[in-house]
Amino acid sequence: MKTSTSGHSDILVVGGGVIGLACAYYLARAGQTVRIIEQEHMGAGASHGNCGLIFVSDLPPLCAPGAIGHELIRTLKGTSPLYIQPRSDLGLALWLLRFAANCTRRHLNHAIKARDAILRVSGELFSDLFADEDLPCDFEQRGVLMAFTDPATMRGYQKTNRLLEPFGLAATFHDRASIRQIEPALNDGVCGGWHHRADSHLRPEMLMSAWTRAARDKGVHIDEGCRLEGFDTRKGGVSGARTSIGHFTADQFVLAAGAWTPAIARQLGVRVPVQPGKGYSITMDRPAVCPTIPCYLVERNTVVTPWRSGYRLGGTMEFSGFDNRLNERRLRNLETSAALYLKTPLGRRVTEQWTSLRPMSVDDLPIIDRVPQWGNLFIATGHGMLGLSTATGTGRLVTDMILGRRPPFDPRPFSIGRFG
Repeated sequence: MKTSTSGHSDILVVGGGVIGLACAYYLARAGQTVRIIEQEHMGAGASHGNCGLIFVSDLPPLCAPGAIGHELIRTLKGTSPLYIQPRSDLGLALWLLRFAANCTRRHLNHAIKARDAILRVSGELFSDLFADEDLPCDFEQRGVLMAFTDPATMRGYQKTNRLLEPFGLAATFHDRASIRQIEPALNDGVCGGWHHRADSHLRPEMLMSAWTRAARDKGVHIDEGCRLEGFDTRKGGVSGARTSIGHFTADQFVLAAGAWTPAIARQLGVRVPVQPGKGYSITMDRPAVCPTIPCYLVERNTVVTPWRSGYRLGGTMEFSGFDNRLNERRLRNLETSAALYLKTPLGRRVTEQWTSLRPMSVDDLPIIDRVPQWGNLFIATGHGMLGLSTATGTGRLVTDMILGRRPPFDPRPFSIGRFG
């Protein structure tokens, strides 16, 4: 809605995805007056069509030792979910080099601890959120089932599982027979898998709708269709935001615009090492033989999420800039992948084909911090494929940073200063 022309608030949040909404919600609960400005509508980007996992056991980062070689092999075999559009893009080239430099054992250990901290708090906060608010979103806690078609790859997952043991998040192994006992929708091509019981799932667009209503009930003012055009600055701080529907001032600003955050931050001379990583999903009616547990189809990096109200296939990672067009071949790959694992991979009626851009940081850790050169500007981006899973923890951390409270977990691994 384009209604406002001016106004002052304690906090102005740029971005109406799940991260911006979470920040606004927790700030409003803490007694702050909050305004969100969103160039489209709430949850229009990656917060809408993702697979809806609250994946608290997803501790290893993408930039793990051997990740580059592994993807090169899969690319040659034609089974990689990764696609890099051939083009001249120095920013992406530098990002890829920095990503590769983070594929070390040292970073793996560091990232696992950091991801556990934010995911653990986020899981607890989601439980509190659902207890406090009426948020109908098909939420269920059934875990995530890692399904395999290749015995060698399945055995190799033991190494990943051992990394999770110190955090109490190790999965339970199921062989060819027992995996079908817990998930009869899997076909004969599946040789076994690992069940992570701590994880949950929900329908993200339903969550965004219900949580937005709850935020408004807490007094959050939301301006949709509001394009940010620039900032006003004064004495080392941001004083206002110029937008397509008016001018807004605030005491504190939160930049949580997902993959678009780096371009906005550059207006203030701030460099954010985040690239847009394009993901796809297909939403449809529940198939005749529908899974009861969300399944991660490991060799194909595809997720299958069942809800009471529908069913979704999602995945892929495409670096093609800010191209938001649907690629039919990538969508068909999701269907082909599902057919390798499921008895009935597709529902009869497709209700949505979707793509959007995830904010991918060079070390696969979120960036949640006060921007050093601007004393009242905070940034929350780079959540990659864990935006939903870490939304509540991010919102709480930003709130505590702004209000000077003790944070719920160590914020240092998420500092913008780590990039030098």
